[in-house]
Amino acid sequence: MRGDYWLLIAVLILIISLALHQVALALICLLFLLTGGVSRLWNRFCLHRVEFRRRLSHNQVFFGEEIVLEIEVANRKPLPLPWLQIEDELPEKVGLLKGKAEATIEDRVVLTNIFPINMYHRVKRRFPMRCSQRGVFTFGPARVRSGDLFGFFRREKQFDRLDYLLVYPRLVPLEKLGIPSRQLFGDIRLKRHLFQDPVLTAGVRDYFPGDSLKRIHWKSTARLGRLQTKVYEPTTTVDISLFLDVRTLKAPLWGSVYQLQELGIIAAASISQHALKAGFGVGLHVNQVTRFSRGLLKVPHSGHPDQLRHILEALAQVHQSETIPVARYIRQEAPNLPFGSTLLVIAAEPSEELLAVLLDLKRVGRSVALVKVGGQSKEGTEPGAGGLKVYYISDDVAWDVVKAIGLTEK
Repeated sequence: MRGDYWLLIAVLILIISLALHQVALALICLLFLLTGGVSRLWNRFCLHRVEFRRRLSHNQVFFGEEIVLEIEVANRKPLPLPWLQIEDELPEKVGLLKGKAEATIEDRVVLTNIFPINMYHRVKRRFPMRCSQRGVFTFGPARVRSGDLFGFFRREKQFDRLDYLLVYPRLVPLEKLGIPSRQLFGDIRLKRHLFQDPVLTAGVRDYFPGDSLKRIHWKSTARLGRLQTKVYEPTTTVDISLFLDVRTLKAPLWGSVYQLQELGIIAAASISQHALKAGFGVGLHVNQVTRFSRGLLKVPHSGHPDQLRHILEALAQVHQSETIPVARYIRQEAPNLPFGSTLLVIAAEPSEELLAVLLDLKRVGRSVALVKVGGQSKEGTEPGAGGLKVYYISDDVAWDVVKAIGLTEK
């Protein structure tokens, strides 16, 4: 520390002044050493019992919403601090509406606050922020610095606690993406399969050869003296298995795979919202491993009211790196998909392998469709798709959506 050098110089001057019998100079050196000793003691305890907290008004928000970042510092000791400096690392893509932050490494900025704080005192600072990009954003770590009144000594302490913010992708009507919602889900409705719900019993009937023994109603059998079989209430169940391919080889109009991938994520979120509102069960599969996923990113099929939130949380985590080809992922997951579910794939550049897998599933009776992101608007089917139903999000439509989410300058 620079204060130690000054104290060492003061000691040398004191020795010289005593040797030369310079009393005034010796007194000044003693005063300087006393001040330095107090400063050093002050510096030693300046960050003792100093508490730092960071709070986000919300940890999960929709695209375009605003949150408030609150920084709180408490000095829980009888020693005032003439100055306290806080440097908190923030994500660059969550824009500050108040205050300034300096850029450091890629996609990170540092928010700096300097203020005095009295003994047993608490200071709070609030910063509104706008969430204008989808993703998972990390806040922290934070570094707190302080020192003595004269600035001779300085001490630093790091708070490693991290806070996470999930910004959901933008939701838009399917018509805005150029996807005819009635046509898309009309085809699925025609392919509903009628099942029986084993939870709801409608009554009993006489046993017929071939009935499962698990369905025998033993109480009615004992009362009537002949085998009786349970009859269940019929139920209509439809699931949509949504596969998002994060692989993007080219962007035909604006030249950025990032923008094309974001458009695919918006399409996945919007289709999921529309399908859940229409009464379908939806499951999501993404061909990558994310920071918070256990294995490949997956949301099990469900029609629960909270399902859209689970899907949006998963889509918020999507990054640009592919873990396995989506064709291989579909082959791997196909046996585990609900019987009768419609498999809907969203891809920017469907490979020949992917088209072959979808055609194989179609041949064995699966309902299959492809949503192609980017490219020119076309009628009919994708070349090489062999009659596979393909829906297009054209360049013109895509460009309008991308501009609205602020990606045209990336």
